[in-house]
Amino acid sequence: MQRHGMVTDEQVRRLRKLSNTEKNQEIAASKAGMDPTTARRYLGLERLPSELKKERPWRTREDPFGEVWDGVQQQIQESPGLEAKTLFEWLQREYPGRFSDGQIRTLQRRIKLWRVTEGPAQEVYFGQKHTPGRLCASDFTHMTELGITLDGQTFEHLVYHFVLTYSNWETGTICYSESLESLSEGWQNAVWELGAVAVEHRTDSLSSAVNNMSNLEEFNRRYEGVMRYYGVKPQHTNPASPNENGDCEQSHHRFKRAVQQELLLRGSREFATRAEYAEFLAGLFRRRNQLRRARVAEELKVLSELPKRQLEACTKEVQRVSRNATISIRNNFYSLASQLIGERVEVRIYGGHLEVWYGGELAERLERLRGEGRAAINYRHIIHSLVKKPGAFAHYRFQASLFPRLIFRVAYDELQRQQPAQAEREYLQLLKLAAEESEELVATVLRELLDGGEALSSNRVREELQARGEQPAQVLTVKIEAVALQSYDQLLGQDSEEVAA
Repeated sequence: MQRHGMVTDEQVRRLRKLSNTEKNQEIAASKAGMDPTTARRYLGLERLPSELKKERPWRTREDPFGEVWDGVQQQIQESPGLEAKTLFEWLQREYPGRFSDGQIRTLQRRIKLWRVTEGPAQEVYFGQKHTPGRLCASDFTHMTELGITLDGQTFEHLVYHFVLTYSNWETGTICYSESLESLSEGWQNAVWELGAVAVEHRTDSLSSAVNNMSNLEEFNRRYEGVMRYYGVKPQHTNPASPNENGDCEQSHHRFKRAVQQELLLRGSREFATRAEYAEFLAGLFRRRNQLRRARVAEELKVLSELPKRQLEACTKEVQRVSRNATISIRNNFYSLASQLIGERVEVRIYGGHLEVWYGGELAERLERLRGEGRAAINYRHIIHSLVKKPGAFAHYRFQASLFPRLIFRVAYDELQRQQPAQAEREYLQLLKLAAEESEELVATVLRELLDGGEALSSNRVREELQARGEQPAQVLTVKIEAVALQSYDQLLGQDSEEVAA
């Protein structure tokens, strides 16, 4: 007789079929290989044996963490962010020799079960219903962690990331800080690439961008001015809840993961220039947006038109050039031509660069410094004064900026070793040569003299430059063979015959 405890799912399925074709249940049970009483039970339950199995209320083996669990639970209650691996290492230190490395999986499962059954409530994501053309979102995302290098140097940067929340169409602009200028430039780049604007634009509280300006009211006025120019209603998340901009946050994560994958396929994180890296990102955005064409087409039908022209994505300041031939912008110093000392100049501050205007003309275009307390001093602006006051060089507050290349620093150190009394004078003469002749040529000569073990001096470098300047330039001679004109006559003759025909 078949015991019901040994009945399989396949037997019960067979029993159900037979009960519809046989004369009675006893015959169906017999053919299914089970006791009639058991058969009646399963036909009444309408469930399979595997669905009736109960979890064992007892453990099959002793819990290795039973005696220490109270301590583990206290740790994760006080610090919910602790990982099981960290807690396991803590237990190994607290109880030497008691826990082997192979038991970490047991602890991970127990902690996971506790967090699900007894742990604190998790943040709930509330999916939103999106309407085509209504909302776009943007934010800054840090990219330095991906290890991008430009010409061998770590490229510390962010990307201003823009997303249409209905279609997930996205694009981005490389920038260096969460500033109003970067926001304005990135926003305008995005909408002009798209060719239209949404009804509303959502971003986070932009506290970092606000901190780049003197006061909140000025920031809000300028930011809202950009939105008003494009006919877009601005909105932002609460300062303590950046996760409210969830669409953009999720898009950040997916975008950065896609960049990581593309870099792995590329086999290198090195780019020769920022432009090459920007094109790499642009290509990635194009490929990702190809998958969204249908929904983007829906949005484009209802998006609003752009104005006739872009706004200038800059903040303007009027500065007086100091006696040091410098201006101070956002707590960083920049040198200008000494002819501008005492004059007022208009500085247009963009996300990645500055433009200095005087008398309605562009006087300087400078790369914008990142951070604060830094200086960009161009030795060409001040060298004519420094050679007259060589004593000022030793304690010049921006002395580090007067070594345009590493070889110049090496040359200065060597001059101090060879002729310490004249080192400053000689070095400044070298800088003067670089300003008047060619920094590249002076650097080359310095490298050759140092490699050859020769004594350094400005006169020796000047002699080398003069010698190289006297060498006649090689002229490439291009010889073009004479063309037989008879061939043209033959072609013209054929064309005339065809026209006549």
